[in-house]
Amino acid sequence: MFQVGDKILYPMHGICIIDAVEKKELFGQQELCYILNIQKANMKITIPVDKATKIGVRKVVGPEILENILNSFNLGDTDSNIFENQRYCKEINKKKFKTGNINQGTEIIRDLTRKSRRTKLGQDDTNMLDNARRVFVSELMEVKGLALEQAVYLLDEALNSK
Repeated sequence: MFQVGDKILYPMHGICIIDAVEKKELFGQQELCYILNIQKANMKITIPVDKATKIGVRKVVGPEILENILNSFNLGDTDSNIFENQRYCKEINKKKFKTGNINQGTEIIRDLTRKSRRTKLGQDDTNMLDNARRVFVSELMEVKGLALEQAVYLLDEALNSK
């Protein structure tokens, strides 16, 4: 269980702070819920404590994990189906994104960036790439204490390294 004040990553929004843990009535039942503050979007959301990990909420990674990811961004092969089958590409990336797993998120960024170098991305791919980048950059900013421009630059450098 997370605590009030913890900084967490919510896959759909990026970095959030837990403002409170409260009992709320949801669908006619009392549930213990996290009240999340998404500072970048200036909004608050409520999620049930018992569903948090199922929807991919996790603690922010440590600096060493983030550094390893940046150093190995271009390692690994891209599934060729991503280039050839748009429905497959959309579904596999949606599943990866919802996990909240940082490695899965970076695979989305890596693979869709590779795809964009071959062909113009469709709207679904463009939106997925933008969302995955936004979430990763929010974590990069938080962990390394960077401004937005610096975090984007670091990500782009990692993507362009051989």
